[in-house]
Amino acid sequence: MTSNNSDLPYRPCVGVMLVNGDGKVFVGKRIDNKEGDAWQMPQGGMDDGEDVLACGYRELAEETGVTQADVALIAKAKEELLYDLPEELLGKLWGGKYRGQRQSWLLMRFTGNDDAIDLTAHTPPEFCEWKWIDPELLPELIVPFKKRVYRAVLEEFRALI
Repeated sequence: MTSNNSDLPYRPCVGVMLVNGDGKVFVGKRIDNKEGDAWQMPQGGMDDGEDVLACGYRELAEETGVTQADVALIAKAKEELLYDLPEELLGKLWGGKYRGQRQSWLLMRFTGNDDAIDLTAHTPPEFCEWKWIDPELLPELIVPFKKRVYRAVLEEFRALI
């Protein structure tokens, strides 16, 4: 029997495209992905009453150790981007309360040194490795159900990177 997930809401979330001075984008390898190579940009759920920018700074610090002092905000995406979880993950993530995420995206320039990046800044860590990559590689590295979102983020921010 298939569940009817169309009644479930989308989880509010903020993602950060963090770019360095060379125009490369930060990606972290997810620690919880048993399938292998799942890399993504920092992102996470918004707390009740939290605004997009505050959430972006909080998630960035928790997942990468990078603080507001080491970044400059460049842009905020014009619209939220939605994605649905694949059937096999429905009911397993976020207590089964959501069908997917509605994401607000921020573009930030990293102004610090790479040694400011600390994947263990928050417990438990989300990433086990990190690297700077060419922005065009983003859709190839993300899990399949988020590819459309990553293409849209890249399209919107490409000229500003």
